[in-house]
Amino acid sequence: MALSRDELIQAVSGQMPEKRWKHTLGVMESAVKLAEKYGADPVKADLAAILHDVAKYWPVAEMEAVIRDNGLNQELLQHDKQLWHSEVGAFVAKRDYGVEDSEVIHAIRWHTSGRVGMSLLDKVVCLADYIEPGRDFPGVDHIREQAERSLEEGLIAGFDSTISLLISQRRVIYPLTMLSRNDLIAQL
Repeated sequence: MALSRDELIQAVSGQMPEKRWKHTLGVMESAVKLAEKYGADPVKADLAAILHDVAKYWPVAEMEAVIRDNGLNQELLQHDKQLWHSEVGAFVAKRDYGVEDSEVIHAIRWHTSGRVGMSLLDKVVCLADYIEPGRDFPGVDHIREQAERSLEEGLIAGFDSTISLLISQRRVIYPLTMLSRNDLIAQL
């Protein structure tokens, strides 16, 4: 049985530090605004935003066990642990919180990496995660400006920012992020 919005907020907010919950509130606000601007369902955007970081502060071993034990995307285990929480979060949204809507589940799953063929809701939640009002990193204002032009332009700017950071740190880039960026460029 799905929880009410208030029950969900109480359950999710208790699983993360206050600073991360403030980020989640910002993503909720931004996701609803983007949904309204670009024609996505604001209720689904709000729900996906509430849950997008639900597993962010789980122990790494617990996230790994959920991925391994439930047949989730094993490839993630070969990449940065920062990617794992979205896969685990999508799984627990359904298992623990009763979310049955596949569009919401996908938006949670793809909010860190994107995917080829992102849905409107995927784009909204992923971009909201980049531009929520509490975000303060080099280039965020450019991403926000591009988000005013289009979801695709905003996401391309966001992915470019992530990829540039990873390159500057000599870190591995998750291939799906590159494919997602290229797919968005092809859509323009």
